[in-house]
Amino acid sequence: MTEAKSGDTVRLHYKGTLDDGSVFDSSEGGEPLEFTVGSGQIIPGLDQAIPGMKVGDEKTVRIEPQDAYGPHNPDAQQSIPRSNVPEDLPLEVGLQLQAQTENGETMRVTVVGFSDDEIVLDANHPLAGKVLTFEIQITGIN
Repeated sequence: MTEAKSGDTVRLHYKGTLDDGSVFDSSEGGEPLEFTVGSGQIIPGLDQAIPGMKVGDEKTVRIEPQDAYGPHNPDAQQSIPRSNVPEDLPLEVGLQLQAQTENGETMRVTVVGFSDDEIVLDANHPLAGKVLTFEIQITGIN
């Protein structure tokens, strides 16, 4: 049976959980995730776990932040004037917004605090700084 190696297209079902057991993502009830091993299409820690696996193989992989979405960077938080956001926008902690950088790029930010005068936005990936556990099953290798 063929073992997955760098450059192969692999399909897998997965369930991703945090240390508290909460599920942050899953392919359950949907199509398997398809990607090319070693191409950088998925987080490094998961990509490194695939070589050597065969169709039908199952594995649980624990991935530290540096091999997932990186450490949480406190410098990625910024306060902006409340007047920079539409008044009719219902603010709540955890709300994800899109912001435009000075060079015109769009980035996702999360509201982590707000007052009448300002809003604190966090540009870290929501999973930055978190240890991730994936239960994976290989369903195809090309």
